[in-house]
Amino acid sequence: MRRDLAGGKRGNGRLRQKFHSPRQRLVRRPDPRKIRIGKPDDSLTSVAGLVPFRVYLDDIGLDGQLEHLFGHLKTGDAVVYPMANTMHQLIDANALGVQRIFGLEGLAADPLFVFLSGGSVPSIDTSYRDLERFGPEDIAVLEEIMAFHGRAIPIPRRCSTVHLDIDSTVEPLFGSQECAVRGYNPRYHGRPSYHPIIAHIPESGGYVAAMLRPGNTTLGRGDVPFIKDIVERTKLELGPGKKLRVRIDSAGDCTEIMSAIEDLRVTFVTKARMTEDLRNAIGATEDWVTVEWDEDGKPLRQFAEVKFRRDEWRKAGRCFRVVALRTREERQGGQTFIWQDLEYTVHAFITCDHETFGDDIISEYDYRAGIEPMIAELKICWGIGKVPSRSFDANQAMFLLKLLTANLVRRYVAAKAPEIISWRVDWVRRILFCVPGLLRSRSHGHTLRLPTNSYLSRWLY
Repeated sequence: MRRDLAGGKRGNGRLRQKFHSPRQRLVRRPDPRKIRIGKPDDSLTSVAGLVPFRVYLDDIGLDGQLEHLFGHLKTGDAVVYPMANTMHQLIDANALGVQRIFGLEGLAADPLFVFLSGGSVPSIDTSYRDLERFGPEDIAVLEEIMAFHGRAIPIPRRCSTVHLDIDSTVEPLFGSQECAVRGYNPRYHGRPSYHPIIAHIPESGGYVAAMLRPGNTTLGRGDVPFIKDIVERTKLELGPGKKLRVRIDSAGDCTEIMSAIEDLRVTFVTKARMTEDLRNAIGATEDWVTVEWDEDGKPLRQFAEVKFRRDEWRKAGRCFRVVALRTREERQGGQTFIWQDLEYTVHAFITCDHETFGDDIISEYDYRAGIEPMIAELKICWGIGKVPSRSFDANQAMFLLKLLTANLVRRYVAAKAPEIISWRVDWVRRILFCVPGLLRSRSHGHTLRLPTNSYLSRWLY
């Protein structure tokens, strides 16, 4: 089915076996030296999918939005490439899979890309300098635009509860970038890095908040204002008809973060740090509920409500719920053994939801595992770890532009091609953006011709 949607054809091997002789049914490759090389054609393009994409961006008002909010960064009679034009070029390049600015030199040879750029693609030095024009206030505005388009991606109506997954990742750096300092780096030990934080809605696939941070920064009480702003914006956008639940890994086991989320009347689920006092409380717990058995009829998975309250919770006047899981299944993350005579590994979870069944709380947190391949896709397909400049503000601007492009592409696919919304980004680029075409100039305008069997041509015509 995927090959058909992508414009491919299935093999006719069975027909050849049925209607051809043994000698004729064999497929033979032709001699490529017999193919004549014709004259070059300046009207050929490999990015024909940019045309409907740019039409869609114009329909949702992105052009005017960028011009209104960032036009002040480049003013004067000497300006040739406005800031909105530069940002649009970078968005187009990101959508096509070009992860670095110097990739614009390759796109400058494509007639359609040049035409959509206004007839001229600036040098890469101009693009580098334009990114360095962004200041902290402009970056905050760009983050709001990125979040706005992330929240605009439709959420299925059947979802009564919407999840907000907050996580951070490590971007190792191999240069002398500003704010590139040593910090937590599980792969390149001692290597300077950035440590961005990202908020994601799995039901829609949109990114609703992001911030690039120095490599020695970790998720903690310093991020409380940022997390409160994320939760407030998302809750306001959802409206009263849907519930919001925040999910964070063990870094969210911070009294200030959990208290801030609870004060906003939003529930959360976070993995608990296995401190010594929590281990003792779990070890003293006796009321375990079995939810899964093995083939021999022995308990395989059990959960229990743990009577536990950290000292810092008492000081803050908080009483969170702790649910523990012990299992003999293999699970990701650190393995904690408490009982010497039992082979159970233990994990604990903290929530302010005192009504939901305990095992449902655990299962709901387990679905948070989808954020890991999401971050991997951001690094591999969108190149968020490839920074363009020594300037931290310029790198943060490019980081947000890549996330903005990811949201715009997701919104575009949801509106125009919802049947492929679950496809990976590489496949979406192949059938919606990196499509061959023929751009012809006529007296009445320009005409773009597409291959007959492409998905884009079937959709447009």
